[in-house]
Amino acid sequence: MKKVLLILSFICFAFTVNAQTKFEKGMQKAFKLVEEGKSAAAANLFERISEAAPKEWLPSYYAAQLNIMNGFAIKDKSKLTQQLDKAQKQLDHATSISPNNPEIMVMQAMLYTVWVAFDGATYGMKYGAKVAEIYAKAYAIDKNNPRVLLCKNEWDMGSARYFGKDTAPYCEAFNTALEKFETFKPESALHPSWGKDRVEYLIAECKK
Repeated sequence: MKKVLLILSFICFAFTVNAQTKFEKGMQKAFKLVEEGKSAAAANLFERISEAAPKEWLPSYYAAQLNIMNGFAIKDKSKLTQQLDKAQKQLDHATSISPNNPEIMVMQAMLYTVWVAFDGATYGMKYGAKVAEIYAKAYAIDKNNPRVLLCKNEWDMGSARYFGKDTAPYCEAFNTALEKFETFKPESALHPSWGKDRVEYLIAECKK
């Protein structure tokens, strides 16, 4: 299975100073660190925010996301295990607060995808079915979530390519995902909104 890469797109949040809560200020600071390319520092800050706001799932979600995405670049198994174990604990915490959340499900599937990308021969059989199952469940919960559509379709496309099947139908599905990104409105400025850059890139790749 070929490596799946997502381009993280974080938005600069325009809160007025007076309107910001302590939680929002902390989250904004963490997003700023991401924009500056300081993903490890951002992940650590998100984790501290999570400890200070134990009823909020977003800090753990973003901490896990950063640890998962950085995992794609790790080539040492022991280091990757440590990285993804940390991300798993963060996802477990987020899920305990917000169960059956498609956004968190996408991250869980991505965590397993890192292992498949690391060693497809070893982990493809172990996690491949789990990834497909998670995306199917997330899709059943929210068919209009653009990140669910993007990531589910990219996984399905990768699987089709791996088994030598036609990938054209998946290229068309990316157009549907893009339409959902155009109309999607996050629950708040802090909620996930990433993925549009990635689906645009995949559409362009399909046209080559």
